[in-house]
Amino acid sequence: MIYTRESVMALMEEKEKLEQTIKELWDVLKSNNIGMTESVIDSEGYPRTDIDVYQVRHARHQIKCLQNDHSALLRRIEEGLAVVLSPSSTQDLDPNGTNVSPPSPNREPFAKVDHVVLGSPANMAGLQENDLLTQFGSITCDNFRSLVNISQIITVSRNEQSVTLTLTPRQWSGRGLLGCNIVPIDRPD
Repeated sequence: MIYTRESVMALMEEKEKLEQTIKELWDVLKSNNIGMTESVIDSEGYPRTDIDVYQVRHARHQIKCLQNDHSALLRRIEEGLAVVLSPSSTQDLDPNGTNVSPPSPNREPFAKVDHVVLGSPANMAGLQENDLLTQFGSITCDNFRSLVNISQIITVSRNEQSVTLTLTPRQWSGRGLLGCNIVPIDRPD
């Protein structure tokens, strides 16, 4: 696929719509006071009478399918951003007339993800346990003081490769705004 700024922006709009649909499906589960893993049958093997079993099963199925679609869409957005923002696509030339790519920042991690909740904003963004945060919004190891500093765009080190994710803190059916646990990494000062 050939990526342009407009096609990447369209993918991002599609991502927003998909996330809204997933949120609405989580609201269905929340209105039934049930999550993704609780049983829909009672102890005697009959469908529970305190929930709409069809609605819950349908919402769970849709959430699982849409989360897969969301992950694939995030990969396409990441590919598109890499193409659109690459130095070769902007044709920046140095005075000698040759393409010069900017030095890639080799950032050291300042925090580690030690837990990600299924269905959370962090999970939907693609964050995984043991990811090492090297950038979170404008926060890097150079200006990190506390976890209060973090915002939306994340760069993590995963298996010694840099991965960029978009994580939008928001209300969801679980605790917090991210759905993951991030712990600072001790650094010698």
